[in-house]
Amino acid sequence: MAALVNGTTKTLSGSDPMPELLLNERDTAKGRLVSVCDADVLGEEFERGEVSLSIDPAFYDGPTADPQAVLDSLVRCDVANLVGNRAVGLAVEQGLVREESVLEFDGTRHAQLLRM
Repeated sequence: MAALVNGTTKTLSGSDPMPELLLNERDTAKGRLVSVCDADVLGEEFERGEVSLSIDPAFYDGPTADPQAVLDSLVRCDVANLVGNRAVGLAVEQGLVREESVLEFDGTRHAQLLRM
């Protein structure tokens, strides 16, 4: 079990700490684009059949953010890309992404959010 203390994930029971979340926000001609990923997947590449998913630091890297900051950003965005079990799980738990819309690449979850 882990808890967020002063913006840092702390392990409470000796298990591995939860990965930090990286948040990147951009304003584009089509609205606010948000990318969120678990820090431990940044720079990785995952596959699902013939499709691959690259977690490019140029797109996903940003400051670390606590779950509330991520949620605040997601409710204000027009488009979001989320990668990592923690990032996607947070969006699903809060009802921003439907579980049936989540894709899995080599055990890592990916979701997109689009407001129309």
